[in-house]
Amino acid sequence: MNHELQRQPNIAICLAAYNGVVWLPEQMNSILKQMGVNVTVFVSVDRSTDGTELWCDKRAHSDSRIVLLPHGERFGGASRNFFRIVREVDFSEYDYVSFADQDDIWLPHKLLRAHEMLSSTGADAYSSNVTAFWLDGRMALIEKSHQQVQWDFLFEAAGPGCTYVMRKELACAVQDVVRSRWDEMQDVGLHDWFIYAFARANGCKWFIDDVSSMLYRQHESNQVGVNAGWRAFMHRADKVLSGWGLAQSALIARLVGLNDDPFVSRWAGGRRLGLLYLALQAGQCRRRSRDKFIFGLSSLVLSVTWRSRR
Repeated sequence: MNHELQRQPNIAICLAAYNGVVWLPEQMNSILKQMGVNVTVFVSVDRSTDGTELWCDKRAHSDSRIVLLPHGERFGGASRNFFRIVREVDFSEYDYVSFADQDDIWLPHKLLRAHEMLSSTGADAYSSNVTAFWLDGRMALIEKSHQQVQWDFLFEAAGPGCTYVMRKELACAVQDVVRSRWDEMQDVGLHDWFIYAFARANGCKWFIDDVSSMLYRQHESNQVGVNAGWRAFMHRADKVLSGWGLAQSALIARLVGLNDDPFVSRWAGGRRLGLLYLALQAGQCRRRSRDKFIFGLSSLVLSVTWRSRR
């Protein structure tokens, strides 16, 4: 049998941590026990107060598959921390690059499933549905695999970044942008949104799997979390109606080279007619039906209110 077919893929995993010592042991174990793949976990710790650095030092000392980036930096958010890893790690010897949050639990076949789907579909990148779980025992499948549309990548991610697995070539292309436009990247609020947008804007094929291969922990310290419940809805509504979401869309469009695209130029400046146009394009801006409706309604509201808030 062909030896190449039997070779286990080498996967670089970028793990951003901050005050995560409560969750890291379970998550790290689930990563290191992945079936059918070889993993190296690159860990960057945002300066913490709970002993996260010390725990990582001890764990890395006992397992050579864990590589620590120098401690001491303060990033102030997961996105900047992930971009730090992307900027500094050499991905050239790996087949794939993946991302991991500090508080989830990966099922044993998570990365193997991604490898198999990337191989069978010929896609450049992979993401998937997730199974959210709460401390009270509740669990829920969070669907992200709705059909991709023309412009969804400018307005949402391809699911949680902790499900992303990219071919090395795409990861290195993302890395080039992160390195060359480092200062601008500091204003990107969600690394997974940017990466999805970069891939789609550059003609890469992205596969979103309807299978969930991980448990997505929900707790008070989640920076984003799932869009479930009234509190989560209000948090996202505030982000949208404050104009933050639209400003991020315009920033990401510029960073991925679409600033002069006729579609983008009509709404990126926040002009009223442009936002009304965007409302009419809602069907091509979000994947899920409910989100299309909310997007259209939000664009209409912004056309009236945003200019007075800026």
